[in-house]
Amino acid sequence: MYMSLYTTDAFFNGQVSVKQSRHGYRFSVDAVLLARLAAVRPGERVVDLGAGCGIVSLLLAYRYPDIRLYGIELQQELAIAAKDNVTENHMQDRIVILQGDMKTVTAGSVGGPVDLVVSNPPYRKSGSGRINPDSQKALARHEIHVTLEGVVRAARRLLKTAGRFVVVYPAERLADILTRMRGAGIEPKWLRMIHSGRKTPAKLMVIEGVKGGRPGMKIAPPLVIYREDGTYTPAVEKMFGT
Repeated sequence: MYMSLYTTDAFFNGQVSVKQSRHGYRFSVDAVLLARLAAVRPGERVVDLGAGCGIVSLLLAYRYPDIRLYGIELQQELAIAAKDNVTENHMQDRIVILQGDMKTVTAGSVGGPVDLVVSNPPYRKSGSGRINPDSQKALARHEIHVTLEGVVRAARRLLKTAGRFVVVYPAERLADILTRMRGAGIEPKWLRMIHSGRKTPAKLMVIEGVKGGRPGMKIAPPLVIYREDGTYTPAVEKMFGT
């Protein structure tokens, strides 16, 4: 039986569809969490660093119809998939996908300093864990091409003063990201821990920093992803638009 090389996921009762490779790097719930927990204001200009298939940009564009988004993606195949998704969802007037290296991208690449940068960057240090033999997956998951410091520096270059940087990252690397953000002049201001279950340690976190912000960080209530039966909690179900 013929099997398509792609799968399609639907959000908001089919209002948004996201095509992605069946065998290459695939987005996870992390991207959905980022798109929901990033606070976006009307009329803002937003950059998605490491856009992948465009999932975060698509969800943000649907929720905030008057914002302008730029997705930066290094890998050609993923950038092509993102452009296709933007076109198929009729969002090409609001989302621009740029294939390029976030280590060299500048504010000029996106028409000037932006209000918000979001990112779901590679999580794992290059020397930790088994490197996936699939190069697409390896680059997306491990700090092979870009490190956490590189992502934070890119955000700083792109942001206007008082602009925000929102990132989803493993909870175990909290000290790393706090250090890198403050060192780059992006002051951590808001943090929410993400737990797989009610009785499990935090697995992920979503953190927001402000370029040139003053010290002082708010800790939001924790978010639990799964019920005991393995289904999504009501809070997470809403993020998928169901």
